[in-house]
Amino acid sequence: MSAYNISSPHNEPADAVIKALGSSAEGLDRVEVEERVKRFGPNVLPSAKQPGAVRIFLHQFTSPLIYILLAAAGISLLIREWSDGVFISGVLLLNAIIGTIQEYSAQRAAASLKQLVRTNARVVRGGDTYEISAQELVPGDIVLLESGDKVPADMRLLTTLDLEVDESLLTGESEGVHKDAEKIVAVDSGLSDRLNMVFAGTLLNRGRSRGVVVATALSTELGRIAEAVLGKRTARPPLLIRMDRFVKRVTVLISGVAVLLAVVALTRGMALNEVFLLGVALAVSAIPEGLPVALTIALAIGMQRMARRNVIVRRLVAVEALGSCTFIATDKTGTLTENQLTVRRIVLPFAEPWEVTGESMQPQGEIVTPAGTLTAGENKQLQRFCRAAVLANEGFLAHRDHGWTYHGDAVDVALLVMAHKVGVVQATTAGSFPETASIPFESQRMFSASLSTVDGVRYAFVKGALERLLPMCSSMAGERAPLPLDCSLIEDQAHAMASQGYRVLALASGRVHLAPQEKFTDAHLNDLTFLGLVCMIDPLRSEAKSAVAMCHRAGIEVAMVTGDHPATAFAIARELELVDSPDRIVTGRALRKAENQAAADRLIHRARVFARVEPQQKVEIVKALQRNGEFVAVSGDGANDAPALRAAQVGVAMGKSGTDVARETADLIITDDNFASIVAGVEEGRIAYGNVRKVIFLLISTGASELVLFILALLAGLPLPLLAVQLLWLNLVTNGIQDVALAFEPAEGDELRKPPRPPSEPIFNRLMVERVILSALMIGIVAFLLFRHLLGSGYSVDQARNGTLLLMVLFENIHAFNSRSETCSLFRQNPLTNPFLLFGVAGAQLVHIAAMYLPWIRDILAIQPVSPQNWLLLLALATSLAAVMEIHKIVRRRWH
Repeated sequence: MSAYNISSPHNEPADAVIKALGSSAEGLDRVEVEERVKRFGPNVLPSAKQPGAVRIFLHQFTSPLIYILLAAAGISLLIREWSDGVFISGVLLLNAIIGTIQEYSAQRAAASLKQLVRTNARVVRGGDTYEISAQELVPGDIVLLESGDKVPADMRLLTTLDLEVDESLLTGESEGVHKDAEKIVAVDSGLSDRLNMVFAGTLLNRGRSRGVVVATALSTELGRIAEAVLGKRTARPPLLIRMDRFVKRVTVLISGVAVLLAVVALTRGMALNEVFLLGVALAVSAIPEGLPVALTIALAIGMQRMARRNVIVRRLVAVEALGSCTFIATDKTGTLTENQLTVRRIVLPFAEPWEVTGESMQPQGEIVTPAGTLTAGENKQLQRFCRAAVLANEGFLAHRDHGWTYHGDAVDVALLVMAHKVGVVQATTAGSFPETASIPFESQRMFSASLSTVDGVRYAFVKGALERLLPMCSSMAGERAPLPLDCSLIEDQAHAMASQGYRVLALASGRVHLAPQEKFTDAHLNDLTFLGLVCMIDPLRSEAKSAVAMCHRAGIEVAMVTGDHPATAFAIARELELVDSPDRIVTGRALRKAENQAAADRLIHRARVFARVEPQQKVEIVKALQRNGEFVAVSGDGANDAPALRAAQVGVAMGKSGTDVARETADLIITDDNFASIVAGVEEGRIAYGNVRKVIFLLISTGASELVLFILALLAGLPLPLLAVQLLWLNLVTNGIQDVALAFEPAEGDELRKPPRPPSEPIFNRLMVERVILSALMIGIVAFLLFRHLLGSGYSVDQARNGTLLLMVLFENIHAFNSRSETCSLFRQNPLTNPFLLFGVAGAQLVHIAAMYLPWIRDILAIQPVSPQNWLLLLALATSLAAVMEIHKIVRRRWH
């Protein structure tokens, strides 16, 4: 940072860096922060530049088929066929405008979704800790980091505790880098060698640290390469890749047919320029060239709908994958429950449970014994108990600006609230027992510990899972003096409380003996005194039980994965109706003891509750489920959940409580951390995938019907049933609006009553193929019969084409409504539920009728007005398509 004359913070001691930045260990004050915000601006990197409307408009003309049409327009103008040349140019311009509006809207919608997920940072300012948006950081800020965080700015580390950072974004190396704040490295050292620095955009795999911000925004190492890193194009979803391949294959096929028809027309005496234009028009009308763009728009609309239901899609592939989801492995805390942990009971050795009154995160209430009042000995025990809860704690609770402020893990905050109710205040206690070292909580460790020194004596305060703390203890707290440890008594107490649905946590403390330079580790945690149990309740979300039932109706199995005691997990799972007996609970210990993979697979296959599971075991569970044929969605919030999120077909991260690492890894982010939102995501995913199929069906079947019409006319030796400009018009008025309007289709209502779609099932499954062939043959044959009938009845070729073109427009209007459902009757669907489609179809018909009366367009298209009686007759003929498709639905329902 040249502004502070510190260009190589990695080559300077931490104190010197803080001084050079004009900061201190207490952080910046409010006035200084405001001045630096004005000076340095927000801590944001420029987003990858999105193409503007003009560029999107020009992109509409980059297709090979459009090049051919442009050539056709140019040739028409050169040979003085002014009307054809101007009309083709007008069609291209109108198509480009429609395509630009659609693509630009989809792009804006996708960009707006990115703003819904925000990165926060914990900073020390004026000696107090605050949680702020990472955009508000300035050089000199003191930032606290923990496992799972994304580093918000370049920082010189001040303290580190078992810190490992993933710097692959900057260095390309996937292996984590161990950091050490005490190191001082050479000025010319590379990024990967700067062990006393962390850089913006990198991720904390584990550990804790405190650092001072030395660079923000474009001044960071990431900012210097922002264009290269952020400008990378994201991978296209597999669905769109498959559709691109499909369109290319169809292009080859239809181009061959078009060439054949052009040759036949040429042998019949048609002018060369007309033959050329006919071949091009047929290709443009029949080839579903706009399919990938239409699908992108359909998926973008699906993403918007999911966002309205608290589901942010990070990868489009998840929309497709959700339709195949057969198994959801979900976290408990905050997902199935409210994540409003409240301590309701305290259980001390040789005592009945004490009640903790008061609700919410405000420290109002008291601790009541069965006798009603505390004895002096009981009060002493309680103070010691609460002191341990406060010191072995990484949360924050304080009264600020006429209200209570808190942040940190829900368990830590609940413990601080409990202690505050009996006068054990965090700031005062930390001052009396200054922390000299700590062992932070990590999921695989299952405990945390704090080391404090008082009058030269070192004390450890520990909280965590009972099975981890009991082996550390040799005694338990008594009213007057420690008593010999009674493990059976304590385990029985814990099991009794867990069976009532309480989340049970143990507390212990004791003297620790360390050599002067010895590092504090879990090896020092022995001969401690067991203090008692904390029993917390986290109420189920009101909608959780019904959401689980909806999953079961949709053919989706649900399993709860938790670090809780098996008895606690069973009580909650039984209330959710996930299990009805303990037989379907598998513990992490049971998985570790499994003899081989097959034995573990059998355990996992029957389980619906996984208790006391370590994060790495989540990956084993996911892989076992996949080997059993399940298509798995997994939810997670911690850094250690990332491998499981990556291994699952659909990774779901929590937006509120989730770490940055989990969110970066996941395919979906649930903004309200609610299991019901995951179920809503499955429903919206099925709706979006269904709408994609509807768009594909309409485009493919209408294009195929035009081929059927021309092939039949060719085989019958009849004139071409439609002119080139008529084909272009048909393509404009039918496919220009109606296909995208289908992307706005609402739920059919039975999405969560159908079984999941087989993952291997292609878009063009048997049902799709049947419907495409049936509708294409119906439209093509009936249009051909009308054309032949009109010619045989004495109508001129132009008159016959006029009637055939109107019939095709009506057919494709009717077919848009047929496309609304593959199984539900057209007559059971309310047309008002999709006004876009209703107005699109009506608009297409009105535009065609208007063209019949506008002299210039009428002459170009060689069409003329028809009488209301003839229009009604053609409409009645077009409705035959609806009848045929309805019969097909009835037959399939009965056959299946």
